[in-house]
This record gives sequence, structure tokens and C-alpha cells, in this order.
Amino acid sequence: MELRDKPREECGVFGLCNRGEIEDVVASTYYGLYALQHRGQESCGIAVNDDGVIALRKGLGLVNEVFTREVLENMPRGSMTVGHCRYATTGSRNVSNAQPMVLRHVKGNLAVAHNGNLTNAAALRREIELTGGVFHSTSDTEIIAHVIIRERLNAPSIEEAVVRAMERIQGAYSLVVMSPRKLIAARDPMGFRPLCMGKVGESVVFASESCALDTVGATFVRDIEPGEVVVVTADGIRSISTHCGGPTAFCVFEYIYFARPDSVINGSSVHTARMRAGALLALSHPAQADVVIGVPDSGLDAALGFARQSGIPYGIGFLKNKYIGRTFIAPNQSQRESGVRIKLNPIAETVRGKRVVLVDDSIVRGTTCLKTIRLLREAGATEIHFRLSAPPFKYPCYFGTDIDSSENLIAYNNTVEEIRRMLEIESLGFLEIDDLPKLADHTRCGLCDACFTGRYPLEIPGDCAKSKFETRLSENGED
Repeated sequence: MELRDKPREECGVFGLCNRGEIEDVVASTYYGLYALQHRGQESCGIAVNDDGVIALRKGLGLVNEVFTREVLENMPRGSMTVGHCRYATTGSRNVSNAQPMVLRHVKGNLAVAHNGNLTNAAALRREIELTGGVFHSTSDTEIIAHVIIRERLNAPSIEEAVVRAMERIQGAYSLVVMSPRKLIAARDPMGFRPLCMGKVGESVVFASESCALDTVGATFVRDIEPGEVVVVTADGIRSISTHCGGPTAFCVFEYIYFARPDSVINGSSVHTARMRAGALLALSHPAQADVVIGVPDSGLDAALGFARQSGIPYGIGFLKNKYIGRTFIAPNQSQRESGVRIKLNPIAETVRGKRVVLVDDSIVRGTTCLKTIRLLREAGATEIHFRLSAPPFKYPCYFGTDIDSSENLIAYNNTVEEIRRMLEIESLGFLEIDDLPKLADHTRCGLCDACFTGRYPLEIPGDCAKSKFETRLSENGED
């Protein structure tokens, strides 16, 4: 059983093309994935291009678990890499779904790393299967790879195949694609998921977030534009903007929770966006209190913003066990009851005898935050005013977040007042939907807020059925 009551992260993608400035491309990719570990902790992988031969290493677990010193030392050095860390929003948790996906086809090798979800994945997969295509995984990424390979049979280049594939795949995708001679980055026309480019001298780095560029010593150059395809070859860098210029819908929850606070995405600082969310909460949902505290880690920036705007002192209310990641498995039922305290422990001196404003990023099901609130009561808080730096989650996401239905969402089934009573607190306030565009002041693209409003920027899929290969015979009734 997992401890968190949060939407799960997307995935992290990373790519590198060395022009001579990077001493060890595998080590740099390892560090880049380490910086993106918050985006996925289920599996990870690195594909290395050594003079046209692509070698792959991937496995289940964290980056440092899969890539031990011995594994890293035995990998080929090469000149290009593609890396990925994954959390499954589609496809089960097994090594066949780990990325990058490497496929061998008539025109050479291809490695693909993908962040996002396709909305027409089921239709594409069925089409490919009915024409003889064979799949080794149940993830959208292999579907994308198949579409690119099929387009490559008639396209004059791999980048043209990617451009043509973008006519067929729908939904959210930030891609890094590696062929024997080229490294390619592509972002869906709506720009749902982040992807940026940096440089180490003339060497080129692609990453989901700028924090990964910082980790490998790369200078941030720019974000990949929605719909853009960037091609890196021996001759330099080329941009293809065939699919650019349409309406955009970047996932606003990247600013609220998914991304690391030290990243800059679409021109806006994530840390500043979260501070602003807290300040807006203080204006729309003020509280009479003695101290403002945040739930580590994602609630801390918003709590600081709330404190500064309200004038209420900011305090450190919880100690987070730094040896536990974003997920925690309790060995048995009795130990699950104390799971929150293993990860978070209140600092009683901060909250004892005080009226507390508790700030977190969101509520999905409400189970974990109730336990957190009870910890504060036990530590002596006299009042608790809960503030969330996101609006209430009410609708499923089809673009890369694991909110797949409304039925388990506490805000879909209950009013704000009903939730307040369930959480046993004095007051409850969510960020206003109208305040969402104010978070990222330098972002030029539009924002997707469908999980809060139900207003989807693309047609939602009619077939979201679980893969038949992940369904028991007794469930589907087939022979």
C-alpha cells in the first residue's frame, strides 16, 4: 500500500548528443535521470548509441538501484544517449514497459523515450496488430515507436518520419528519439508536457525539466515549442515547425506539484508559481492564525507565499524522513496505520497551543491528509485551517496523470463543507480556478485545467479499456 494521496508523476525523459565536451555520456545521463527521479520511481533505463549500435539497459527500481557502479562501468561509452524514468499511467509495472524502447527495423535501430499519454492509443494499437504488428509491452511508447517505424518505410529521413507520425498520434507526448546518426526531440502540438534543450559547449542535451540540465552542467537554451521537432546531427541543430502555431494547453499541475521547484518551465519559475499560489490563497481564503506551515515537500513554497502575503509567521511544522522517497511500502496492516508518522513527524514546538494554517498542494482521495491533520492535533494544534494550492480535483486526466475516474475523488462526491467536516478541521480553502492563469506569469502558452473544470482541450478517448494482455481470462469471458 502506498503512502501518498497524490496524483502520480508523469515520466522523465533525457537525451544527450556529445560533440566532445562531455567526458562520459553514460554518467551524465545517469545524473540527468537522478535529477528527474521525482517524475517516476517505478523503472528507468538508458540507451547508448556507440557508432550506430544501440545498447540498452533498463530495470525496475530507482535510478541508483538499476544503475549500480558495476552496471555503469560495463556500459559502452558512445556519443549519444536516451534516458527515461517512469511512473506507469498506462501499462502495468513490469520491465517490458520500462523505457527507453529500442526497436530494430529494416532501416536501422530506434530508441524512444516518452512522457505523456496518447488519447488514440487503443485505436492505433488495434490497427497495427491487425496488420501483423507485434507488441512486447502495453505502454503507449511502443505504439509511438511502431508508428514512427511505419512512416520511416516511405519517409526520406527519420525526422520526416517523426513529423508524419505526429499526424497520426493524438494526445500528450514529449519525445526523445535516437537513430544511429541523429537525436530528435519532439513535443505534441498542445504542449501538454514539458521538454527543454540545453548545451554543454556544442554538445546538446534534452530534458523534461531544466533542473536536469543544471545537474549535468548544461546551459539552458530554450523550451521545445509545442508541435516542434528539433533534430541534432553531425551538421548541427535544425528545427521543424510544421505542427507549431495552434492552440496550446500545458498541464498547470506541473507548476503546482509535478515539477521540481528549481526548474524553469515555459519561461516561468516553478518556485515562484507555487509562492504565488500561496499568496493568492491568502487573499481568497484568509485565516486568523498564529503560524503557517507546509506539508513537505510540495506544500512548502505555497506555505511561504501564504505567510508572506498574510503576515502570519512561517514555521517548520514537519520533519520529513529524507531516507523515504515519494512512495513507501508498509510491511503489514498494523504498520500501515503508522505509515504517515514514519515519513512525516510534527515538530510540536511549532504548533503546540497555536492556530495553524496548513498548506498542501492538493487533495485527491483525502486519506493521507486526514492522517496528517490528526498528527497536528496530537502535537497540540488548537485550530487547523487547511489550504490547498490547487482547485478541487473532479475529473479524470487523459494526458499523462493517473487520475482515471471521478468516482474516487473526494471533491467530486462531496462539497467543500462536507470535506471540511470529514477532515475534522476549522476551515478549508482551495485555490480558485480563475487564479490558475496567474501562477505562471511568463508563460505564453495556454494551460490545461481539465482535471479541475472538465473542459478538455482535445476530444477525450472513447476506449480507455485495460489491455487484454493485462486482463484475466475470468474477467473478459474469452476462451
